[in-house]
Amino acid sequence: MIEIKHKETGEVLAELAGETLAGADLRDMALAGADLRGLDLSGANLEFSDLSGADLSGVRLQGANLVAAHLERANLRGADLSYARLGSDIPSRAAMLNGADLSQARLEGVDMRRAEARGACLREANLDGADLRGTDLHGADLRQVKARKTLFIQANLREAKLEGSDLRDSHLNDANLVKANLRGVDLTSRHADGFSVINLANLEGADLTGANLRNIAAQDANLRNANLTGVDFAGAVMGGAILRRANVTDANFDSVELASVTMEFANFSRARNASIPPYKKNLR
Repeated sequence: MIEIKHKETGEVLAELAGETLAGADLRDMALAGADLRGLDLSGANLEFSDLSGADLSGVRLQGANLVAAHLERANLRGADLSYARLGSDIPSRAAMLNGADLSQARLEGVDMRRAEARGACLREANLDGADLRGTDLHGADLRQVKARKTLFIQANLREAKLEGSDLRDSHLNDANLVKANLRGVDLTSRHADGFSVINLANLEGADLTGANLRNIAAQDANLRNANLTGVDFAGAVMGGAILRRANVTDANFDSVELASVTMEFANFSRARNASIPPYKKNLR
């Protein structure tokens, strides 16, 4: 018999037969504030369960079903959620992770489509190969994450902190990155013929100081008023991109075609290797 107790009061919230929770059926259970530290819940079914405020630090949740689970303010620090399912094509069935602590968590291959994780902390988490299409990460802390070959398509990363993150080979098509902190981000590729993608992404007012965007696909990306100081755009495909009033000091535009890029009121005299078409006007 396994007893699940409240992390503060010690109240027994559930009693379950067996010696392990691995693969257990825990659907639709009221486990708010539960103490589940370090337990093995791999393959468990927690669909629709309330785990808000629960302590799940160090828990093994590999392959677990957390669709529609409530994990607001839950402590998942160092937890292993690799290949777990939290997402859904239907927003109302995606997990709720607002304010959750997922720092240093293993999230490789996790399905978090359309999940809500506003203000969540994912610092130093591993998101390699994760599916975060349409995920709401507004204001989330993703500093120093590993998110290689990860799908952030149409994700809401407005005002998110991604400083120092490894986003190589990732796709951020149509993502909202308005006022996001992307200082020192690596958006290159691990492969000679590979590239990362930010086509149609909105990076207005974002800080990309020192970011590496070599060979990136950035067509129709909005970089208006962005801080692009020291960014390496060498070989980037930027057709239709908007750099109006962007700070391009010391940015490297080697081999970048600027013919269709909107450049008004950006000081390209301080950029490096920029081949500016003669018909471009209102440059500073």
